Amino acid sequence: MKKRILLLAGGQSGEHEVSLMSARSVLGALPRDQFDVTPVVISKQGRWLPPTETQRALESGEAATGGDLVLHRVASAEGYDAVFPLLHGPMGEDGTVQGLLTLAGIPFVGSGVLGSSVSMDKVMTKQVLASAGIAQVEWRLAVRREWQQTPDAVRARAAELGFPLFVKPANLGSSVGISKVGTPDELDGALNLAFGLDRRVILEAMTSHKPREVEVGILGNDAPIASPVGELRFDAEFYDYETKYTEGRATMHIPAPLPPEVAARVQAAALTAFRALDCAGLARVDFFYVEETGELLLNEVNTMPGFTTTSMYPKLFEAAGLSYSELVTRLVGLALEER
Repeated sequence: MKKRILLLAGGQSGEHEVSLMSARSVLGALPRDQFDVTPVVISKQGRWLPPTETQRALESGEAATGGDLVLHRVASAEGYDAVFPLLHGPMGEDGTVQGLLTLAGIPFVGSGVLGSSVSMDKVMTKQVLASAGIAQVEWRLAVRREWQQTPDAVRARAAELGFPLFVKPANLGSSVGISKVGTPDELDGALNLAFGLDRRVILEAMTSHKPREVEVGILGNDAPIASPVGELRFDAEFYDYETKYTEGRATMHIPAPLPPEVAARVQAAALTAFRALDCAGLARVDFFYVEETGELLLNEVNTMPGFTTTSMYPKLFEAAGLSYSELVTRLVGLALEER
């Protein structure tokens, strides 16, 4: 008997359109002889769109408006065997939708409330990873009220890290609101931008040498496996939103040209992080590798990474011998197994 799958896409984050692209790929890949898949697009206003508008949004790849309130529609999701919440960023990847589905008692692909929320919040991620002994770049936290009332204290914190440094909103995905700050003169503008998007902001030191950006995929629940390691190369100052989603701006190298022992370190650290953050199903774990010093620093954990057929996560497992269709089928199986 076919499993009934509800595929959620779109959402309220700045990655709405990326989610629609991912959804089109997954829809085309889930085997029709095993699954009966119903897509539902969530508008940028958080409404669940009816079938006709969902189809229109998926075909056009553009954000839609209208639709029903969440609680009205989630009640109708009870007849499904599992949900694939293919949502990136806030209100999708951060534990909110996962909590809703948990309350409704419906199995879903990916991490639960804890793993999703902790991995999405850069401050919590860093604190958990530090307790697990995983190396990271040096960082400081600043909150909006401090910046409004005692800005010199925040500037002093940045000066402790030295310039250049990065300024990042704590709880936004996909490089949104991130600035590279080369001099103290550029700091205030970067902080104003970040605090306009989040009440908590991370200041991050840069590595002593330009690092290589390497990534690894994790697949599984309590017995997760790591993919081969991949490397991203690009000419931009850092992997910003435009570089990430503009074709030709970045190139993927799978497997990464790394010494075997370095690749093994990347995989081991990613698996440790996956378990420490209580992730499930899937994650893409991103690292900085400083070739000159041998340092390996964990940058971030993505619990619902980009999922088009050309995205890094599916490509990493393709290199491990798992086709895109086999991968999405395995993920639905993991959701059913987990819950």
